[in-house]
Amino acid sequence: MKWNKLYHYPPCTRSTTDGLRTYAVGKEKLPSVTTILQATQSDEKRASLAKWKARVGKVEADKIKNQAASRGTNMHLHLEKFILGQGHLDLTEEGKTAKSMAQTVIDKGLGDLQEIWGSEVTLWYPGLYAGATDLVGTYDYEDSIIDFKQSNKPKRKEWIEDYCMQLAAYAMAHNQVYDTEITQGVILMCTPDNYFQKFQIKGKQFIEYQHKFLEKVDLYYKRAKLIT
Repeated sequence: MKWNKLYHYPPCTRSTTDGLRTYAVGKEKLPSVTTILQATQSDEKRASLAKWKARVGKVEADKIKNQAASRGTNMHLHLEKFILGQGHLDLTEEGKTAKSMAQTVIDKGLGDLQEIWGSEVTLWYPGLYAGATDLVGTYDYEDSIIDFKQSNKPKRKEWIEDYCMQLAAYAMAHNQVYDTEITQGVILMCTPDNYFQKFQIKGKQFIEYQHKFLEKVDLYYKRAKLIT
């Protein structure tokens, strides 16, 4: 694993209004990839989430969601510091769990990472969308977008379509702005009990997720025009 800073990734300003995140990149203010995915969720997915909230109760649902988000942020911080060659110490219970999860990702997931172009990188597709990915570089000998994910339980591939579209979106943005040919998305996932999963999306399947995301972008802007 080595650094190779081939590209200049510009700074940006993130802001969130009414739960919708935007990125200010240069002179553009663009919706985030996750905002587009959230705003264009299928009725089936919305109904499934509503059913789960009704089953566990709103208070418990919010608690689970917030704990997962906080633990995920902590795990990401441990991984970011590791990649930068820095240490991170958090002796809270959450910090200990997050560190163990991060170490599992390092031990089982980063061995195939040959080259890092950037960490915590802001990417944008001019005029359409923006977002931040954990790593850009070469993974398993393919130019890749790599994201770290925490999960409360193991996932089936059909459950993580949004994650796959997210990586496909970042790849399209990088290819457009930097004239690259990123052909793979990699998800490195870990649960609090250190169950590790790796998902590699490439080839025809990766292109299909790019098309699916572009359909979401089109729907997002059509709905935005109706509102305005």
